[in-house]
Amino acid sequence: MAIATINPATGETLKTFEPLTDDALEDKIARASTAFASYRLTSVEDRVGWLRAAADVLDADTDDVAALMTTEMGKTLSSAKAEVAKCAKALRYYADHGPAMLEPQQLDADAVDAQQAYVSYQPLGVVLAIMPWNFPLWQAMRFAAPALMAGNVGLLKHASNVPQTALYMEELFRKAGFPADVFQTLLIGSKTIERVLRDDRVVAATLTGSAPAGQSVAAIAGDVLKPTVLELGGSDPFIVMPSAHLDTAAEVATTARNQNNGQSCIAAKRFFVHRDVAEEFTRLFAEKIGALTVGDPMDSSTEIGPLATESGVDDVDDYVQDAVSKGATVVVGGKRVDGPGWFYEPTLLTGITPEMKLYAEEVFGPVAALWTVDSLDEAIEIANSHPYGLGSNLWSEDEGERAEFVRDIQSGMAFINGMTSSYPDLPFGGVKQSGYGRELTELGMREFMNAKTVWVGAPSSEQENGSTAGQAGE
Repeated sequence: MAIATINPATGETLKTFEPLTDDALEDKIARASTAFASYRLTSVEDRVGWLRAAADVLDADTDDVAALMTTEMGKTLSSAKAEVAKCAKALRYYADHGPAMLEPQQLDADAVDAQQAYVSYQPLGVVLAIMPWNFPLWQAMRFAAPALMAGNVGLLKHASNVPQTALYMEELFRKAGFPADVFQTLLIGSKTIERVLRDDRVVAATLTGSAPAGQSVAAIAGDVLKPTVLELGGSDPFIVMPSAHLDTAAEVATTARNQNNGQSCIAAKRFFVHRDVAEEFTRLFAEKIGALTVGDPMDSSTEIGPLATESGVDDVDDYVQDAVSKGATVVVGGKRVDGPGWFYEPTLLTGITPEMKLYAEEVFGPVAALWTVDSLDEAIEIANSHPYGLGSNLWSEDEGERAEFVRDIQSGMAFINGMTSSYPDLPFGGVKQSGYGRELTELGMREFMNAKTVWVGAPSSEQENGSTAGQAGE
């Protein structure tokens, strides 16, 4: 894929970029390494101030940055503005809570015959972030805010279709007053990632993307023994039981599936509805999906914009046509939108069977697949048969069903009676082929920190009979 801004609403190429030369890439990595040597020693108070300044810059730049994201990947302008606000919130979250997260964790010194024992959390160094296009600011910020608060240095390899948003990330931290080179954007192709990851000055990596991309990065990182965090695909189940408030559930289901034009790893994608309420829920769901306004993402009345890439709309249509050819029913939608740009109708399919490709694969577009089930057990069994395990959703007023769902669903996140979302205050991540590791909260910050055990013995005058630490060995 060329490094270029291509407006998905029109298909027009607006701006292209040359990838970094080998010498330019070497210079950026060297500068990042040099920056870490001094940045790791900066005070927590200084980092807090820079994070707050970055949030203020985002507030001031909201209109321009939102329009840029909409132009590059097609999200509606209103959702782009919400994304900018969410990033500012994350920066302020780590400014508020980061200092406490970095405090040493005191341990029981008496239990280990010490005067003092604690865990010191220290930054690792230069971390490579490989990010996707669907939330081009937020997903990069999920890494950047905690990493910079921790004292790490970031290199961002963003998706090739959002180069201007990627360059803005570097500019943002520079404008906020962070020391030079602590966060840099690398305009490189995917084939260059291995070179960066194998460089001894790069100590870790985080990737948000597809399972194949995660396998590739994990294999390289494993070969050179570097830690990684992988946030990969998702095909989240959305389970509706008879006790649910159906109209509310259908309203949230419509947003949950079609948010970001259907291009979200934590979008609800598979809908499991109890037979007792399936007919009514399907009617409500179809009505709400069919009422969505598809059009120019810059128009404030638009609810669904284009898919980000031409190949993306081809893939979505292929999934739908494959399902229909094997017996699925199109309740609403089901085809491309005529005209320029990469638009697809919000779609609801029923009659899903294992022969269909979408049964076990992720559809990255506004297509909902609905199953009718006879029990919560059945819904969970089918949901868990999928290779992904990112988010999950249950609608029920029954406490027993809620407890069973939390206990048995194979996912990194479980939301009940509300839409699955990401917050700085909650850990974010999945299981199975949805990846490993966590982002956000203190868990996300500490993924790229050395939890260093510190044991301090009593002064020699206080030691009795020449006792020393660890004399029993490991």
